[in-house]
Amino acid sequence: MSAESYQPVPYDPELEPGLAAFLDMVERIPLRADTILVNRDHFATILPPVEVMVGDHPVDLEERVVPGPAGAPDIELTIVRPRGGVTGAPAIYSIHGGGMVLGNRSFGIDGLIADVLAFGAVGVSVEYRLAPEHPAPAAVEDCYAGLVWLAEHADELGVDPDRIIVTGASAGGGLSAGVSLLARDRGGPRIAGQVLLCPMLDDRNTSVSTRQYDGRGAWDRNNNDTAWDAILGAKRFTDEASPYQVPARMADLSNLPPAFIDVGAAEIFRDEATEYALRIWATGGQAELHVWAGGYHGFSGFSPDAEVSRAAVAARLSWLRRILRSP
Repeated sequence: MSAESYQPVPYDPELEPGLAAFLDMVERIPLRADTILVNRDHFATILPPVEVMVGDHPVDLEERVVPGPAGAPDIELTIVRPRGGVTGAPAIYSIHGGGMVLGNRSFGIDGLIADVLAFGAVGVSVEYRLAPEHPAPAAVEDCYAGLVWLAEHADELGVDPDRIIVTGASAGGGLSAGVSLLARDRGGPRIAGQVLLCPMLDDRNTSVSTRQYDGRGAWDRNNNDTAWDAILGAKRFTDEASPYQVPARMADLSNLPPAFIDVGAAEIFRDEATEYALRIWATGGQAELHVWAGGYHGFSGFSPDAEVSRAAVAARLSWLRRILRSP
């Protein structure tokens, strides 16, 4: 089929104003190899200051610098705790989106604060190195190093080490999957569950959904090509690509923590997210998959009042309640 033959799934009409606002705010300059830095600078300007996101929420924020991967620089973490502290609390380890080429650990802090308060949890947001300056596997190794630090300092933080969740959207979803794979293969921290929201999992960019959203949507096939080229360079499309940074390339998806996988039906990552869940189930693993009708990439964050967005948020919170039950 030609590219013109791949007709996109229609958007939920209630989501369209949010999508238009997203495109106006974020997608002003197409993301291409020569515009990554310009887009990065623009992306930084649209993030509200952390103090604004905290507002009057009863939480304490702490910034920590902790050891990075062996031979690599230290990494920065933002730690969010209910005011007054906690003991034996779940931990939510958050990895930001941005195609692994944009963004910082403040992106999504508002959502992390909401989860910290909803679950009496400790939230940790990790800063990781971005491509193309730091190609794979720098990002996933940084994220894993932060997770190791969290697990090793669980007592100090008031965390129950058996109730650590890794979570992220888009690139953060892909990196959460990669961190879960690293923890399995290195005998690392116990992860209670992985939340993969519209996850970026596959560098090959050949699925039907990538072709349906070629030149369309909040993160299209061209953006995806730009990002994966930056992340993998000459290793893209080859077996040398790290399966920890490209989880769809991992041959064995057995013995992973339970996964919550959430994606819109009207977006580029629909097919790779669905395939990832199918492959987990094929090993006898646990995955809960939601494909939301008419949902664009990141719809619940940019169209929070739409009925489908409320349903998506409720489903995620329900899964977290089930996973984070006290032992």
